[in-house]
Amino acid sequence: MLICAGFVAAPLPSVAQQTQAAATTAANPLPGPDRDFVQAASMSSSTEIDAAKLAMHNTNNKDVHKFAEHMMADHMKLTAQLKMAAPHGVTVPKDNSDTSVLDSLRSLKGEAFDKAYAQKIGLEGHKEAVAAFQKEISDGQNDALKRAAQKALPTIEEHYRMAQSLAQNVGAQQ
Repeated sequence: MLICAGFVAAPLPSVAQQTQAAATTAANPLPGPDRDFVQAASMSSSTEIDAAKLAMHNTNNKDVHKFAEHMMADHMKLTAQLKMAAPHGVTVPKDNSDTSVLDSLRSLKGEAFDKAYAQKIGLEGHKEAVAAFQKEISDGQNDALKRAAQKALPTIEEHYRMAQSLAQNVGAQQ
């Protein structure tokens, strides 16, 4: 599942990735839903930022380029907000992008890249991120993380709307 932790939209971590990320925060006092949110949101943002960097080199489409720049800037801010909201002693993983998603985009160029980027990062990532933030808002137990999710949700929803427009412009499946 892709999560935008006000944050970057990225696919949900695989079991192996969850185990690795869980080790980062296993000693913290966070309840499971909050710990899962921190891990998913940080992975999503990291993936979003790295995918935007790929877009800078793999597209000639000005709309894709503009979207990628916007995502990179917003997700860097959202990652910082997540780190500030995390309780003392909780490590927010960094540089924990979903390599399978990035690898699927890396070799693509031009229109093929544009469609895949709009679909995987834009649409799928942000749709899943919206769901993850809503889950934290409803099920999270840490007040600071819930507030961070509430504050970031409108941004992530806007990213999803932007991704829908981009997908339509580049002919990606919606």
